[in-house]
Amino acid sequence: MHTDIERCVRAVQSKDARFDGWFFTAVLTTRIYCRPSCPVVPPKVENMTFYPSAAACQQAGFRACKRCRPDTSPGSPEWNARADAVARAMRLIGDGVVDREGVPGLAARLGYSARQVERQLLAELGAGPLALARAQRAQTARLLIETTALPMAEVAFAAGFSSIRTFNDTVREVFALAPGELRERAGRSGRARTAPRPTPGVITLRLPYRAPLNPSNLFGHLAATGVPGVEEWRDGAYRRTLCLPYGHGIVALTPHPDHIGCRLSLTDPRDLTIAISRCRWMLDLDADPVAVDDQLRDDPLLAPLVDKAPGRRVPRTVDAAEFAVRAVLGQQVSTAAARTHAGRLVRAHGVPVEDAEGGLTHLFPTSKALAALDPDTLALPRSRRTTLTTLVAALADGTLKLDPGSDWDRARVQLAGLPGFGPWTIEVVAMRALGDPDAFLPTDLGMRRAAAELGLPATPAALTARAAAWRPWRAYAVQYLWASDDHPINHLPA
Repeated sequence: MHTDIERCVRAVQSKDARFDGWFFTAVLTTRIYCRPSCPVVPPKVENMTFYPSAAACQQAGFRACKRCRPDTSPGSPEWNARADAVARAMRLIGDGVVDREGVPGLAARLGYSARQVERQLLAELGAGPLALARAQRAQTARLLIETTALPMAEVAFAAGFSSIRTFNDTVREVFALAPGELRERAGRSGRARTAPRPTPGVITLRLPYRAPLNPSNLFGHLAATGVPGVEEWRDGAYRRTLCLPYGHGIVALTPHPDHIGCRLSLTDPRDLTIAISRCRWMLDLDADPVAVDDQLRDDPLLAPLVDKAPGRRVPRTVDAAEFAVRAVLGQQVSTAAARTHAGRLVRAHGVPVEDAEGGLTHLFPTSKALAALDPDTLALPRSRRTTLTTLVAALADGTLKLDPGSDWDRARVQLAGLPGFGPWTIEVVAMRALGDPDAFLPTDLGMRRAAAELGLPATPAALTARAAAWRPWRAYAVQYLWASDDHPINHLPA
């Protein structure tokens, strides 16, 4: 979008927050870059230039605005709506792959050479993978500086910097303030006081999103399908355990009118960026609800559902492999039965954790742990046991990879090659585990019932033909149709 100068100028002049994260405005006279909704008086048009990423602004020598804090804007919705190499690379960078595995590791996951990945990212984002990862580290550092009492050396380590000197230099370059000055400024503005660090290892922060956001089906679904011991709804928050690269964590996510409250308890602070990224992914916070809803409103039968409760998101997962296992356990059974099966698996094979604030007891078992189980111990029909054991074996040996960088179409083909994976299971994995915004479930009973009541075609073939006009947002249409049923899964828990 940053190449559409007229559209960018209009967005900046109208301070349109819908475009935050889509592009960044750099001011040639002040050498500052801002989000489109920056509250300051817009600069003259001739002094504006536009970049597709904060990293590109930083590489060009611009520093972040101290008023609008462009580094805290929601991510571009493009990366969650596309399946090409650039979008997959951005999802993997957000998940910390470059920090953990370097550019060669990123390239290997994408199936390209490091030079090809560098070239593609530079062409579209104006910055390579190292610069994009550096911008993410700077954002994490600022968050820790302003919202915790961690010593600066620990902040540098947690944000992923290799040395204190690199940390100091980066913070000064990006924010035009030393780390200590950033913390002092946050204290004066009240940001540090509104996000205290009450206990060691606990970080409290806000997760921004593009309005509107309807939390009912989002949190209702996560709470109603929660696996005992791994997930729970407590005191108005969805809580769950997280299995992370350097350790584990517990997160509590609370919906508010203008943000999602997030409390993270981590055994290793290096997992902070990854934990935030996975929580944002699970809640679909980088979606563009206005674009989605506008297109779905074009269907006169869907329009009343959208107008009644706009901003529905697709509830996803923090671990794609975990969700695939849960999808198999939930085949052709009720939500309660699926939770029971998953709870048994967790108690038998999950790693125990301590939760001082609630009732969480385990991490969901890894694919390697499940690959070693005795199938005869599973209280499942024989055919579903075969489906489960084949799935976890493929995940454990790397034959099947389900992660933020997965190619959606390739993953569908691989899943279809496993026994017991029919269209419903494949599409629900594509929707909730892989994040394909166009995943569609025309054979789902709830979908067909809602469609019939609304006057839409109820047979899978006819419904699929009608849904062609909803592309590429059919997964969101599914949420609106499911939510038309007055089921507890579609409402915030009491």
